[in-house]
Amino acid sequence: MDRETPGYALGGLHHVQLAIPHGAEELCREFWGGVLGMTELEKPPVLSARGGCWFRSGGLEVHLGVEEDFRPSKKAHPGILVSSLQALAERLEDNGVSVTWDDDFPGHDRFYAFDKLGNRLEFLEPARDC
Repeated sequence: MDRETPGYALGGLHHVQLAIPHGAEELCREFWGGVLGMTELEKPPVLSARGGCWFRSGGLEVHLGVEEDFRPSKKAHPGILVSSLQALAERLEDNGVSVTWDDDFPGHDRFYAFDKLGNRLEFLEPARDC
């Protein structure tokens, strides 16, 4: 199929947004800030009034936004690239977060975990033996 040049280029993700229930910001701070060690960002005032919180580490930014009738994502998830995946797995487990290793993605080591609100997260690292 021949496609026309669109005249623009997609340049990567600015952030990933996950849903949280009203009033769950402290649980987010415990997990994203405390366990994962991400830095909380100050939200713009107009957005801060909506609740939620934002975090950044390296090139990754995660926005946690309040959603009415919240249901955690059991399948949909961000795929977060990590260096020293094993060290992250140990840190999560040391903080009571279960990890489930999955070797079904060729060329990567990876595991799944859930945040304190039940949102599914995938952490992956290019395999060393590739």
